[in-house]
Amino acid sequence: MTAKKLCRIGLLALVWAGLALVFIPNGMRFTGYLLLGIAAVWDTGLHLRRWGEKSRPGKICYRVFLAGLGLGVVCLVSIETAIIFRGEADNSAIPVDAVIVLGAGVNGETPSAALWSRIQAAEAYLEKHPDIPVVLSGGMGPGEDISEAEAMRRALWGEDEAENARFLLEDRSTSTAENFRFSKALLEEHGLDTETAAVAVVTNDFHCFRAHMIAQKQGLRIIDVPAELPWWWLTANYYLREAFAVVKTALFD
Repeated sequence: MTAKKLCRIGLLALVWAGLALVFIPNGMRFTGYLLLGIAAVWDTGLHLRRWGEKSRPGKICYRVFLAGLGLGVVCLVSIETAIIFRGEADNSAIPVDAVIVLGAGVNGETPSAALWSRIQAAEAYLEKHPDIPVVLSGGMGPGEDISEAEAMRRALWGEDEAENARFLLEDRSTSTAENFRFSKALLEEHGLDTETAAVAVVTNDFHCFRAHMIAQKQGLRIIDVPAELPWWWLTANYYLREAFAVVKTALFD
């Protein structure tokens, strides 16, 4: 089999795999779009290479393409390394003054896999850190019949009314930036000095780095409490997606 045929087969495999992940509900849509993007870049590279074999301008364009591609890969690897490093940090022993649990998707009234992992991490963390205020932060988006804050409240609400009293619901936010902005105001309303306080933030491991970026912009000193997703392929999907979200946050948020 010739190299040309192998390239065609590889491109078709990427396209079909990408389309399957995009249109089959499995939480892997971003990976599907990424595979389609890789196929487009690969196809562009092949066309530029053929052009470069025929003319000097084509050769220059192909070299510029390869340089840009290499730079993009280096940037992606660097960002992913920072995201992974932040997500694996263990800060559970550091004393804090409050806790914020960041919301994630709710399917109707059922927490998504990402939100369930945050709820479980929050439950384990709160058992070790009693008697401090806890903000459950997350509004209601498309496909959600209750707010993310309410979904977390139902899961974490116990029979001890004194324990339940420390839960504060922030159910207006629709983004991580709003999570922190509204949660910060809520904690200040309850007497916490957010300029000096250390706040534990429970979110998924892949989200810790970007959450830290956003919290610092809003003057919060946070301690990461990472939650792990139950499936490695879903984790890989979100880690890849998060690298692009970090660039967006750095440039536009």
